Amino acid sequence: MIAIEKNNGKGYRFIVKSESGQTLLSSVPFSNRSEVRKSLKTLGNARNKPIGFERKTDHEGKFLFNLKDNAGSLIGHSSLYTSEAGMENGIKNLKNRIHKLSDLGEL
Repeated sequence: MIAIEKNNGKGYRFIVKSESGQTLLSSVPFSNRSEVRKSLKTLGNARNKPIGFERKTDHEGKFLFNLKDNAGSLIGHSSLYTSEAGMENGIKNLKNRIHKLSDLGEL
């Protein structure tokens, strides 16, 4: 599922959730809904291209990833994971979710 929501009254963002409802990706803020939809189309078109995942560790040793477009611009970020394996599983689930949503025409 992809939800588009107001971002603290300052624009919009999208959230990609797994089938179980866990947040896989929270987008950066966009000024309007059309920019959100454009970014989502970029994700849908990425199915035949490598998606840019940047893996990171925060100052407390938790793992997260950023998603970047082909130009290197940040699209969104994950929640924190307690293990590297959990983060890799989150990336795998996000890729699968994006592909399923593009197949269903939801992007």
